Amino acid sequence: MPRNNGRDRGTGLLPVLLLACGAALLPPAVANAAPRLVLQITVDALRGDLVQRNEHNMGKDGFRYLLRHGVSYSNANYQHSNTETVVGHSSLATGTTPALHGMVGNVWFDKEAGRLVYNVEDDRYHLLSSNADVNKSSEIDPTQRVALADGRSPRALLTSTLSDELAYATKGQAKIFAVSVKDRGAIPLAGQTGKAFWFSKAAGAFITSNYYYQAYPQWVVDWNNSNPLARYGGQSWELLKPRDDYLFAEDDDQAWETDFPGFGRTFPHPWGSSEDKYFTTRLTLGPAGDQLTLDFAKAIVEHEQLGQDATPDYLSISFSANDYVNHVFGPASLEAEDVLLHLDRTLAELFSYIDETVGLQHTLIVLSADHGAPDAPPYLNARGNKNAHYYDMEKCLEQVEAGLAQGRFGAVKGLLGQFFHPYIYLDQAVIRQAQLNSAEVATAVASLVEQCEGVSAAITSADTRYSPERNPVVESRVWNNYNPRRSGDVYVVLDSNIFVNDFDGLVVATTHGSVWNYDTYVPIIFSGPGIGPQTVNRPVTPYDIAATLSSRLGIKAPSGSIGNPLPEVLEN
Repeated sequence: MPRNNGRDRGTGLLPVLLLACGAALLPPAVANAAPRLVLQITVDALRGDLVQRNEHNMGKDGFRYLLRHGVSYSNANYQHSNTETVVGHSSLATGTTPALHGMVGNVWFDKEAGRLVYNVEDDRYHLLSSNADVNKSSEIDPTQRVALADGRSPRALLTSTLSDELAYATKGQAKIFAVSVKDRGAIPLAGQTGKAFWFSKAAGAFITSNYYYQAYPQWVVDWNNSNPLARYGGQSWELLKPRDDYLFAEDDDQAWETDFPGFGRTFPHPWGSSEDKYFTTRLTLGPAGDQLTLDFAKAIVEHEQLGQDATPDYLSISFSANDYVNHVFGPASLEAEDVLLHLDRTLAELFSYIDETVGLQHTLIVLSADHGAPDAPPYLNARGNKNAHYYDMEKCLEQVEAGLAQGRFGAVKGLLGQFFHPYIYLDQAVIRQAQLNSAEVATAVASLVEQCEGVSAAITSADTRYSPERNPVVESRVWNNYNPRRSGDVYVVLDSNIFVNDFDGLVVATTHGSVWNYDTYVPIIFSGPGIGPQTVNRPVTPYDIAATLSSRLGIKAPSGSIGNPLPEVLEN
């Protein structure tokens, strides 16, 4: 149990200016004001209401520790549209929208390479583990199936991150690390200057690329060689509490849940033999993935000696299990309910460890999410919402092609190039050869898309005209996702609670990525020295986190930051 409530009223704040030589060289009265460790926790797909819905079943030292001792923002929403994993993690890291940081989706169509690319792939920097090929281990993560390059780096980020600015301000003295099951959950938060590790399902180990190291530190080799996965072989994911304690106790077998091979739709969910090809994937589909992430994060703190001097260090931990469980079972499921209770215990273990090694009185904690999550349409149908349903985008695209054939561009075939939700990419080579105006073609396509049933809006990359028929909030969120180098020609907005659930042949219970509030709504909780317990209900955005951390540390905000420092975190 944490020994310190994290409210050391005597510490004050780091002054506005942090000397470039690093906090360790500042006068003692100033250096002591800075946290020794900034701990940024991201819970993948944690919709803003889910902690409160499950709080009654949680212990006192995990989520409730933060709620009791920190400031909680209950009305936080992203203001961009493509609410996907790398987009949200990059926004948390940079304090800005994808229009500026450039990570417009988990994948985008590279117009120069002529193919879809994965957000953090980089063939200039190979993986340090030769058996960690992501293309061989993407059964539950279809976005990685387009990743042709095994290398990884943060170089696709177009603006600096909070961690970068901390490195610049301390002349590289700050130790900066990020870890997650997902590469795209770790790499953006580590920025250009830190070290990132992620879990390879193919290797069954935490790995990195030679962007960060020429060879693994010995402690990483030793940790992976200790066979930390062995304890899960032949075991199962069991309910943490008696079944009657759960809101969804009677909903353990729902027809829309994904029956992943060998995992099943009901408790207990077996992880199977450690020799099974799906074993490591199954580990990530429940609390085992989060526990492994925590165990590796603790090893980082121990071996890299984080938080042991007056120079602030930075550790980002992104927990991914909640997102995978939401995809496979839906947020309104017994599995989703239980995985958060397991995560609550994992957080309690994390806070206890940080208290023992660094001291919570020296640690500034912020917890948020990269995006929210919608409930599965069949779940909503059963509760009276008859409009919610899965969507067949291929049918809409066929309707668009038929409309083009009958219109002014009918003599030109193949105008539609790639579709990768939510963007339609036109075939620019065909447009140039036919000597057409790309903006005019995009406008025609958008008009036809808007005729498809279930489409709320189709907005082109050149569409600056005001439309009284469109929701201005929707339009602004779409524009906040637009980057001219990477975004498609037409952004398709489906109606609320309607979405495509077929990802490269993998049918899932639910997915995220929309403009709607169930996908933009996330929690924000700060806890640490000088922060008193309170709940704030005014509208804020996750972009405010980087601005707030920058102000608290006394460093300049990331280069593209649009957030506002949150006074409740700073005023004491």
